[in-house]
Amino acid sequence: MAVRQLRPETVNRIAAGEVIERPASVVKELVENALDAGARAIEVVTAAGGLALVRVTDDGSGMDEADLALAVERHATSKLTDDDLFNIATLGFRGEALPSIGSVATLSIKTRRRDAASGLEIVVDRGDKGGIRPAALNFGTSVEVRSLFSATPARLKFMKSERAENMAISETVKRLAMAHPEVAFSVTTGERAGLVLPAQPEGPGGLLARLGRIMGREFLDDALALDGEREGVRVSGFAGLPTLHRPDTGLQFLFVNGRPVRDRLMLGAVRAAYGDLVPKGRHPLLALFVTLDPGEVDVNVHPTKAEVRFRDSATARSLIVGGLRHALEAAGHRASMLGGARTLETLARGGGETAWGHASAQNGDGWQPAAVPGRDRSEPPFRGAGSGFASTSFRSQGRPYSGGFGEAMQAPLDMGVVPSADTAAAATSVPEALLDRPLGAARAQLHETYIVAETRGSVVIVDQHAAHERLVYERMKVMLAAGGVARQGLLIPEIVEMDEDEAALVVDWSDELAELGLAIEAFGPGAIAVREVPALLGKIDVASLVKDLIANVLAGNGTTALKDRLEAVCATMACHGSVRAGRRLTPEEMNALLREMEATPFSGQCNHGRPTYVELKRGDIERLFGRR
Repeated sequence: MAVRQLRPETVNRIAAGEVIERPASVVKELVENALDAGARAIEVVTAAGGLALVRVTDDGSGMDEADLALAVERHATSKLTDDDLFNIATLGFRGEALPSIGSVATLSIKTRRRDAASGLEIVVDRGDKGGIRPAALNFGTSVEVRSLFSATPARLKFMKSERAENMAISETVKRLAMAHPEVAFSVTTGERAGLVLPAQPEGPGGLLARLGRIMGREFLDDALALDGEREGVRVSGFAGLPTLHRPDTGLQFLFVNGRPVRDRLMLGAVRAAYGDLVPKGRHPLLALFVTLDPGEVDVNVHPTKAEVRFRDSATARSLIVGGLRHALEAAGHRASMLGGARTLETLARGGGETAWGHASAQNGDGWQPAAVPGRDRSEPPFRGAGSGFASTSFRSQGRPYSGGFGEAMQAPLDMGVVPSADTAAAATSVPEALLDRPLGAARAQLHETYIVAETRGSVVIVDQHAAHERLVYERMKVMLAAGGVARQGLLIPEIVEMDEDEAALVVDWSDELAELGLAIEAFGPGAIAVREVPALLGKIDVASLVKDLIANVLAGNGTTALKDRLEAVCATMACHGSVRAGRRLTPEEMNALLREMEATPFSGQCNHGRPTYVELKRGDIERLFGRR
């Protein structure tokens, strides 16, 4: 078959197929052009899911006649100051978006510069370019696209319902609006104004307000600020508490130089940072902004610039992981306010589902504590073990948490077999100062499972097993990092029988388990002998622990990093070694548990990612009873 040159119209339609997948793609290109033109207000209007009409109007710089004529030509762009495709500091595509759109639809561009007496218009009808003519409009640009894909009707059968296309358009605008809170946006689909976002002031406060409008009040209440820079790479934004999570990544927003992206490296860094703080299959909420020299990132990896490639990916990843871990550690014991709100909702309904049943000074590392607008940061600081970050938390009994539980912190609960006695905490004199502590003073124990505490402005309900499980786990991780978990010998070794293959697997893991305080050895075919256990676990069911550990090791299947697998084993041990539901606690034990929670990072959620406590604000309780 002979080689032939394609017609320009065909070339444009091929280019359109790469760039314009659906109406939302058109909206993305036109809104990015408006932002590049310095717009402060952008209006998007669509009809029939964007297939009949897409109109984007802005108050940007506008174009003169020469620029307008070139704007609809292929390989013409205002996005590059030279021919360096690896130094792109704008949002727009390669200058092919407008001619590509005009090749598959009817495209009308009206524009007026601020210093012009009148406006100009040009129309491109499915590849047929008309002449420039006068037009009446305010300064800025209005781009109107009608009958999208009318020149390639086969594409229409791949479109989804009008509702789905409208949702995609709205999501596209939301992502761009998050990166530009100083710009006002409005989206009207059909006759309904679906999205109205007023312009916000510059700075973290304005950004958080914009994020709250898009991601919801829950995120606004539980957002942690982060802002750090190293080697020319800056990471800023807000991340939700670990107890605020969803079954999908729909509310994880990532940006590079103001451009929304779905980058595997960044998503992997997010997963590594949250680690065991969220349950498996759940995803935290966040909006992260990476800013760096345009020459250090390739934005041409994907036709729609949805993916990027960092020249120094290790620095970007480590900064994201470090920044998130720093922010989460600085949050200390905090749990999501969502738990208290849903508890009150459940009480108001008179029962039913559970409150969480559907829950979905700069240092060497370049990080400095980032203040959340409107949030009190007056608590005294502590320094996490080896982190290098000056974090914000609370002191316990006059001693700061130092990352270890030896001399600085004692275990809050006696792990002996003798049950505690009196649970009437309210009858015991409690120092008034405890009411000013974040988790307050213990007042009672309910169902031998839940601790009820009082602060000056709220009631706190703590799940004693979940809370102590996290405390034991964090202690074990600190010991593991320091060289190994302290062990205590069993008077009589525990013999645990199991499948021969499982026994062999556990013996193969004996060195790693020894680091965790568990000394085992083979005891004939299909059995092992346990001679030592972690000292901090106290009296435990050794056989049950070993069988759970086998399940954990098998689940890892050798595919995860050793550190991750060891920490998973730590979590299993902590579950067995923590105070169980049904254990009576004295007032002193309950208050000791509350104080250690305040001093321990990540104690707001258990090892499975569930909240360890809920807080009910006094005002909300009063409204529940009609007092307000």
